Amino acid sequence: MENLKGKRVAILATNGFEESELTSPKQALEKAGATAHVVAPKSGTIKGWNNGNWSKEINVDAILDEVKSSDYHALVLPGGVINPDFLRRDDKAIEFIRSFFKAHKPVAAICHGPQMLIEAEVVEGRKMTSFPSIRKDLENAGAHWVDMEVVVDEGLVTSRSPEDLNAFNAKVIEEVAEGKHKEQTV
Repeated sequence: MENLKGKRVAILATNGFEESELTSPKQALEKAGATAHVVAPKSGTIKGWNNGNWSKEINVDAILDEVKSSDYHALVLPGGVINPDFLRRDDKAIEFIRSFFKAHKPVAAICHGPQMLIEAEVVEGRKMTSFPSIRKDLENAGAHWVDMEVVVDEGLVTSRSPEDLNAFNAKVIEEVAEGKHKEQTV
């Protein structure tokens, strides 16, 4: 397990995030020594989604209006169907995402999370995976989609679903440990 002491990771989410896709990476990052902050458009709590139903609430550590990518070493984007749909319509969320790419920092997205990357216009020419239902969306945005449990492309980590969380978490930790990547494009 990599030692991520001193590393800060933002997990951008809102109501409707897939519970395991937020809690599992957060726990893995913290176990590896990182500080993981849940960043959301509003303060308080956000409600998760699990097995087709609303699930537990998670505390928000920081709000979008008060943070910037320079506060963090990496970004994690959990999926769920509702969460990315809300966030991709939020200009501040999209600019926050885009700023990690401009700074060449690691970004990780799982399941439907890559929908936010499409909106941020950062997927063209990238090798990626996702939940199968958004394959065409990614391909239409210029990504090269593959069906693998985890794909890494110059600091961008993507996975298909909660079944891939072990591989996703391991690669997220590895990329956070590596830090900035010079070849990322926006």
